[in-house]
Amino acid sequence: MSSRAVQVRDLVKRYGKVTAVDGLSFEVPAGTVFGLLGPNGAGKSTTVKILTTLARPDAGSALVAGEDVLRHPGRVRRAIGCVTQKVSVDPMATGRENLLLQGALYGMPRRELRSRADELLARFGLAEAAGRPARTYSGGMQRRLDVAMGLVHRPRVLFLDEPTTGLDPEARADLWTEIARLAAHEGLTILLTTHYLDEADRLAARLAIVDRGRVVAEGSPDELKSELRGDAVHVDLDGTGSVEAALAAIARVGAVRDVVAAGRALHTRADDGASAVPHVLAALDAAGVRVASVRVSRPSLDDVYLRHTGRTFGEASAPGHAREEVAA
Repeated sequence: MSSRAVQVRDLVKRYGKVTAVDGLSFEVPAGTVFGLLGPNGAGKSTTVKILTTLARPDAGSALVAGEDVLRHPGRVRRAIGCVTQKVSVDPMATGRENLLLQGALYGMPRRELRSRADELLARFGLAEAAGRPARTYSGGMQRRLDVAMGLVHRPRVLFLDEPTTGLDPEARADLWTEIARLAAHEGLTILLTTHYLDEADRLAARLAIVDRGRVVAEGSPDELKSELRGDAVHVDLDGTGSVEAALAAIARVGAVRDVVAAGRALHTRADDGASAVPHVLAALDAAGVRVASVRVSRPSLDDVYLRHTGRTFGEASAPGHAREEVAA
């Protein structure tokens, strides 16, 4: 396999009048965790469906493990593992039976498959529960089994589509640890889609921020955050006063820049946030606008998203703002 495990060029996918993926391009270095970060409806899951041969693009091209997803879909399927948003284990089968069935679908020799199943059950902490029906597993255990099923045939590229959605914090942290270990110690390429900012920051060596079916920024989390010099200043207004008046007041403060409103929250940037806050509060007070809270922070991926899209990640994910992804 080349140094690029996944190569995507100008990918487009439409469902009727809805353009789910709109000229999307990115590359995934082999042996790394690459994140597709975006709010619900950004086009992440549709992209994964195309890369795993479950949907055909309307335009553009994609190579996975060196194989064209349109010309050689069978070769792509043999080279990848895929863990979808919804847990795909058979609830009536035991943990071991789920793994054996998955491996049999890939034509693995029986002896090798049994050994591989035992190895994965032990690795994911499921050995003691291997003989129990999967329906008796907790949500975290079912998700770990799901990931193990994606690995049973030793894929070169593993797709994890929103793998921690719905998990409790402890189960989520456990899965983070396993994902990081897979990339660090086995040289596996992992393409992770997520709408969790902390998950992308923690796991991805590189990531592409996706908005409305397009890549708006790409790089390592540290590279993307370092582009935003200085501090982020966040001001929450109380229920009175005009947001427009607040925006105008802060815009006149020479110590800040890039002022954006999201509801009754104002976001701006300053070279020295602590020094800028008194000037911001004074300007708002003079404009008759009351402040509920103010905080200063170092740049985050939310600030990166805000810079490139003009709205916060939370605002983009809110009902009525996120586009609906249409199922293939």
